[in-house]
Amino acid sequence: MNKTMTGKPSIDRPWMQYYPPQLIEGLTIPECTIYEYLKERCPGEDVTAMHYYGRDITWKEVYEQVDKVARALRAIGFGQGDEIPVFLRSVPEFIFLLLGAEKIGASLLCRDNTLDENIEAVKKSNAKMIIAHDFLSHDELNAFRKRAGIRGAVLLSPLRMANRSTIPDYCWDYLDGFYTDYPAYGPCTLSWDQFLELGEKFTGTIEAPRDIDRPLFRAYTSGSTGPSKQVIHSAHTMIGNMHQMNFYGASNEFRPTWMVTVLPPTLVAVVVAMLLMPLASDKLLILCPFVDPHDVDLEMMRYRPNCWPLIPMFIETVMRNGRVPDDYDMSHLFSAGAGSEAYNNNQLKRAQKFLNDHNCNARFTTGYGCSEAGSNMSLPMTGKPLGNGNVGIPMPLTTISIFKPGTEEELTYNTMGEICQCGPGTMIGYDNEKATAKTIMIHSDGKRWLHTGDIGYMAEDGTIYALTRGAAPRYGGGELATLPMENLLADAEIPGIDDEFFVIIPDEEHHRCFVPYLFVVLEDGYTVDDVRDQILDCLETYMHPIDIIALPERPFFHFKTNRIGLTKDILSGKFNK
Repeated sequence: MNKTMTGKPSIDRPWMQYYPPQLIEGLTIPECTIYEYLKERCPGEDVTAMHYYGRDITWKEVYEQVDKVARALRAIGFGQGDEIPVFLRSVPEFIFLLLGAEKIGASLLCRDNTLDENIEAVKKSNAKMIIAHDFLSHDELNAFRKRAGIRGAVLLSPLRMANRSTIPDYCWDYLDGFYTDYPAYGPCTLSWDQFLELGEKFTGTIEAPRDIDRPLFRAYTSGSTGPSKQVIHSAHTMIGNMHQMNFYGASNEFRPTWMVTVLPPTLVAVVVAMLLMPLASDKLLILCPFVDPHDVDLEMMRYRPNCWPLIPMFIETVMRNGRVPDDYDMSHLFSAGAGSEAYNNNQLKRAQKFLNDHNCNARFTTGYGCSEAGSNMSLPMTGKPLGNGNVGIPMPLTTISIFKPGTEEELTYNTMGEICQCGPGTMIGYDNEKATAKTIMIHSDGKRWLHTGDIGYMAEDGTIYALTRGAAPRYGGGELATLPMENLLADAEIPGIDDEFFVIIPDEEHHRCFVPYLFVVLEDGYTVDDVRDQILDCLETYMHPIDIIALPERPFFHFKTNRIGLTKDILSGKFNK
């Protein structure tokens, strides 16, 4: 270690060596609204901001629609400090609603869980109207009315801004699947056009006093790793995240295209890093919200985007479907990587080979972030080899360090501990003060540190290695770190194993201890018995799984590996039957 270094990453900030001076000189977070932030970076009002199913939407139209939506929100009763429940996919109108809510001083409330959980969120908001797509069923509407106390709903057709003649059959099939025989109807519903008409007649005050720190966006965590929690962000925190990464996927030679498939705006990362960030950095945003996750390969070949926010589920689909021809040229994609969850060495190697085999020279990277941090916490600007949990270095205005779990005792380099973050993208908090106080701690340095619960370490050059979610000791000794265990198997290249991942569950016989289960996807002709001995030989004794279970494919829930569902299946005894 360099003699001038203190051994504390939060002080040394060694990752800054990777940032070019011209990128970080004078880099500060603007004190402005999101509307102001986008307008300042607008390349011209006649330039296309978004493309939506054959329809180009100019920046001028965006501004006009935002003003109309803000007025309409006031007309149906929303005002400063209110929460506006929104159940939409990533359609252009969502952007108009977010910026319209900012104008009137309100916040959007987004959730995409079960009907009961969605109703619970609306009830807590005290809202009297919801905004949803017109495939909301009449039974669902009545459930919201009776149990959440709303008086009605604004219903938006997903095709309102689309050119229907350009929509491919597979998108029609997916969209048709959302509709029931009894969609919501009646005097308690408004169409989007009726909603806007009410706004045209509204004569009261529209804009609230400017406040970039008031709540603007409320979204629930997916619930894939634990109970779902409401995360609250302001314009300030959202800009605080996106402003650090506006250069990502940029080009000096042409205006890049940026495609978003399926992922809903109920996720903080989608809104901040996948919708607002490209709009703020002069990229053409292509919205494809109505495509089955198993058909994203078709959308990729249809639009040939330069940037496509990927998750493990998407790249696995592209590789496994077999519909991408061997001679298909993927050189159009110049940024590629997987976020949302850990990506083991086996997955990483397969993805990189697939890209290279299709003339794509992009380095397939893995990212790291969370809803509480406003999306991304790291960027893949590092000289270290990828794999083994390498998720890059902290963003330029973000400080990341490793602490003894649950404390403010900072650890030194190459020491396992809890990954903690402090930066301008950190959430205002949860909607629960106790939960916020447990997650965001004011350390003796006076800074707000976000304790992620993730376990990893930092190398001397500032590279972060994210290894597992939470401490998981095994009775008798040993720490069950998910990604390192998976990588031991991945690096062994055991014949017959196509994919593998661990699920760590509480040990019912030993308090505060855990046990591992291993799930494998096997190649044709192989059984668990064929690979069992080689699996055990690769792992330390304390890592040996309670059971090895074969699955036909990796299951997903909310676009992440469905570990929480598999945990329920294990505890219910499903795999013993």
